Amino acid sequence: MRSRYTAYVTGNEDYLKASWHPSTCPAEQLTDASIKWLALELRSAEEQGDEATVEFVARCRVGGRGHRLHETSRFVREAGQWLYLDGTFEKNDKGQ
Repeated sequence: MRSRYTAYVTGNEDYLKASWHPSTCPAEQLTDASIKWLALELRSAEEQGDEATVEFVARCRVGGRGHRLHETSRFVREAGQWLYLDGTFEKNDKGQ
């Protein structure tokens, strides 16, 4: 999770695509230079075999306004590598 956050901060598109499961990875660009990422707070992580969930809050600024992204992400391990599968957003937090 931390490595993917760092990839968003630095605009490392290649790493984001390589760490995203091919079945759910979008074709469009994943990074946006207008977003300034400020902080990552990991709330919880659970691993069960080759599946895991991570709850986090990421804070950013867009156009001078603060926002927070509260997500619970699902990961799957394939060939020893953890891949981001998908996530669900906390409705009250998105865009605050």
